[in-house]
Amino acid sequence: MPVGHDPNPSASAPTDAELDVVVADLQRSIQEWATGHELWVDCGFQTYADRIDGEPGETPVVTILHFDGDLGRALDGDFDGLDMEFVELLQRQGFWYERSDSVSAHVYLEDDSPLLQPFLDRENWRWVCGLVQQDVADVHDELYSHFAKRPEDLHRLTWREFETLLFRIFQAQGFTCELGPGSNDGGIDVRVLQRDPLGDILTLVQAKRYAPRNKIDMSAVAALHGVADVEAAQRSIFVTTSDYLPSARKFAGRTSIPMALATSADVRDWCRDARDGIIRDKSKLVTPQAVSRLVQSLAPRDPRIVHARTGYTVIMNQFAIVLKETRHAALLMAIPSRTISDDGYGQRGREVPEIGPACLDRLTADTVFRAKRSVRDGDVSYWDGQNLYSAWDGSPALFDLCD
Repeated sequence: MPVGHDPNPSASAPTDAELDVVVADLQRSIQEWATGHELWVDCGFQTYADRIDGEPGETPVVTILHFDGDLGRALDGDFDGLDMEFVELLQRQGFWYERSDSVSAHVYLEDDSPLLQPFLDRENWRWVCGLVQQDVADVHDELYSHFAKRPEDLHRLTWREFETLLFRIFQAQGFTCELGPGSNDGGIDVRVLQRDPLGDILTLVQAKRYAPRNKIDMSAVAALHGVADVEAAQRSIFVTTSDYLPSARKFAGRTSIPMALATSADVRDWCRDARDGIIRDKSKLVTPQAVSRLVQSLAPRDPRIVHARTGYTVIMNQFAIVLKETRHAALLMAIPSRTISDDGYGQRGREVPEIGPACLDRLTADTVFRAKRSVRDGDVSYWDGQNLYSAWDGSPALFDLCD
């Protein structure tokens, strides 16, 4: 029976390992087919998270087939009948594909597949985990939205991701926070400092990412109280994805330094508050005055002016300005382009970004967008899930609208 069309799917959702088997079987059949036609040269597979590193769409991408050679030509119909043969190969297994660009194709499940939602859930999970960084919470709100809706997923995080999430939650509440090193931290994962006219209030946070059945005992709670006493903290919070034994709750109720025992339900509520505090109109994160100063300070070859080349059968350009960036994230604002030469029909030519006062008109919710920032070999790039931006080199960019 074709994969993805089981009329009696299991009542429980398939595990990641079971989904991996589906993907492996699909990839094996594609590679065997391509090898049989002597097309498997410079080809391979990647996950959506690894290749795109963007927010998943409504239909999950099961795998991405990438190529550099005759396989791409075959899918374009250059070899008699092989393109349709490939379509039929996927259909027999319950899949279909769509070309993403000249060197890759995205493979999807059929719409009636019972595996559609499990694959989408997994892709969304990978996306959310990719957002658990120390400095991206002001750009991404899905991080909080996910756990506000699904606190049961908290124990699926790594211990470091769980600590980082709590760190960002307390920061979103307006506190000055310090994330521990992750090891040799003296039993304290996050230090929270609340500025107060009558004296600063220091709260020590201990996080334990445990399975629900693994409950916190009294010794762990007592250890946190001991550190709070030594550091003269005013409060402490123990946070776990499981629960507490009665002895632990009894001890926490008798400590001289107030101690709160929090569970996933509390983290869920904190995430809701943090989510509600996120500004969804990203243009509001930057004032018009700041943008005006930025535009006036731009040099002709300024790395804050970035460029992306788009299009599959045509060549188009996207220009943007980096408004704000941290180590892992950035806010970009799309700016218009100006044609400086063309073929007389406006179909081919060269263009440059339009830098000037008109950029201020672009500060809207529709033109300010987030991107993931990365550095490779000293070069900075920004990925918004569709386009990869890098510093514009100052040379007029070619466009070609002829398909």
